[in-house]
Amino acid sequence: MKKLFLVSSFEDVADIFEDFEKDLNGKTVTFIPTASKVEKVVFYVDAGRKALEKMGLIVDELDISTATSAEITTKIRNNNFIYVTGGNTFFLLQELKRTGADQVIIDEVNAGKLYIGESAGAMITSANIEYAKDMDSVKKAPDLKKFDGLGVVEIYPVPHYTNPPFKKSAQKIVDTYSSTLKLSPISNNDAIVVNDNEIEIKSI
Repeated sequence: MKKLFLVSSFEDVADIFEDFEKDLNGKTVTFIPTASKVEKVVFYVDAGRKALEKMGLIVDELDISTATSAEITTKIRNNNFIYVTGGNTFFLLQELKRTGADQVIIDEVNAGKLYIGESAGAMITSANIEYAKDMDSVKKAPDLKKFDGLGVVEIYPVPHYTNPPFKKSAQKIVDTYSSTLKLSPISNNDAIVVNDNEIEIKSI
């Protein structure tokens, strides 16, 4: 059974997560901050990490852009949960594809491992991330040739909907793609909760 928790800002919806997944204390989470490596603003990475630790989770960091393939596979497979932070969606996908981490994550999610995706980490779960061009710079991923995402959900999350500084870019995505893609716009106070084929948006 697929379980995903997709958000704009994890810190803001931590209470929803604790309600969604109650067995947390002592569990391990593979924490992937790779998307933030090409960004100037990265406060959300530490905020997310602290929120997880406050719940009693053991955070095992994994930067896909520098780790070995063996390390990537071992951590993603052996830890209880996967957490992918925000940042640049295109750089994140480029590194996932370059290392083969994308397929490891897809296999684990399809096998029932809980995936937590924050902002860019939520957008890459869709079938194709080209729609993110209005929010992120594709120039930060010069080696990314195709925009196929993980494809583990049928929806296309649009994070930070109505929230600055992404208010305009999120609205532009909605205006441009709402007629062609199954968009799921979420504010910083919302979470997309996926239980297999059931998809629900919960709010603080």
